[in-house]
Amino acid sequence: MPASLRVLRGDLAVVVPAWLCARVLVLAGWVVAKAAASAPGAAQPRALADGLQAWDGGWYREIAAGGYDAVPADGLRFYPLHPLLGRLGGTLLGGHEGLALVVIANVASLAALVLLRRLVVRELGSSALAERSVWMLALWPASFVLAMAYGEAVFLVLSIGTFLLLRDRRWLLAGALGLAAALVRPTGMILAAPAAIEVARQLHAAGWPERARRAVAVLGPAVGGAAFLAWAEVAHGDALAPLRIQEDLRGEPIDPISRLWQGFGDLLGAERLGDGLHVPFALLMLGLLVVVLRSLPASYGAYCAGVLALAIAADNLNSLERYGLNAFPLLIGLAIVAARPVAERAVLVISGAGMACLTALAMLDVYVP
Repeated sequence: MPASLRVLRGDLAVVVPAWLCARVLVLAGWVVAKAAASAPGAAQPRALADGLQAWDGGWYREIAAGGYDAVPADGLRFYPLHPLLGRLGGTLLGGHEGLALVVIANVASLAALVLLRRLVVRELGSSALAERSVWMLALWPASFVLAMAYGEAVFLVLSIGTFLLLRDRRWLLAGALGLAAALVRPTGMILAAPAAIEVARQLHAAGWPERARRAVAVLGPAVGGAAFLAWAEVAHGDALAPLRIQEDLRGEPIDPISRLWQGFGDLLGAERLGDGLHVPFALLMLGLLVVVLRSLPASYGAYCAGVLALAIAADNLNSLERYGLNAFPLLIGLAIVAARPVAERAVLVISGAGMACLTALAMLDVYVP
């Protein structure tokens, strides 16, 4: 067997159990939601009927099938690469774009776990820590969206791949993946920050051809995001529409510290079952950011800080846990913290239970993923 296939087989032996376990928990959450909705007099949630194509998955499906003209103007907040992949996949599945998006998300999530394992082994040299990181990412409570028709799984493949290429100094490919990531989610543009940090290492000793290649790594994410905004200007006369629509839904940005302080008030006030519920997750992710800053190269911390600052600065904290998922090094930090077997088991049990609960609540139209 070729060496590359042996390595892949080793990767899959580690990641497939975590990947399967996550999908069993998603199924368990769906069963709980189905049972709750079957009670006499219970409302019939739309998300439960849509299943793995619920919430944002429905937007992606409609864009994949008919383009942005097939959805309301709010659809411009969804970046184009994921629905484009769904359209291409739909041609292979008899026009079932929604099914194609679900298949793409599940395959991409498996690939993301493989890449994460390789990245952790490369950075920290520990197979045990790499395996824990895989499980932490697979069972993060909001990771149930990786089984749905969401773009997060594709984004994780591209963002983790970008870090692998940056650390291996493969600048041109890193720029290409960063560009693609910025066409999946707006947070892809933040990849320019870790790219700039990696590019700056020993830049003084690099010749001009090498500097040009490094510039591609930094510019790729910016070009990807700018390309979609330029298209919005040409097609809809408003280059900032994708960002403005997102701001309209999540509220005008404020500084993250003030938002957190406001969140403590939410916990004790009328929003204790709304935005207040997201505050513990915000504090957990900020704690994990400290671990990342202390344990991994600076580029990882810069990326996580950018993603979290953008997520926490919103007036509406809906989907905060999913946005935190984009900051994947935080899950490496969680694996570092849970080094002892007892801590690892406790974290995985709590996190897995949280995944099943959030799945059920999302299927009941209670939790916004």
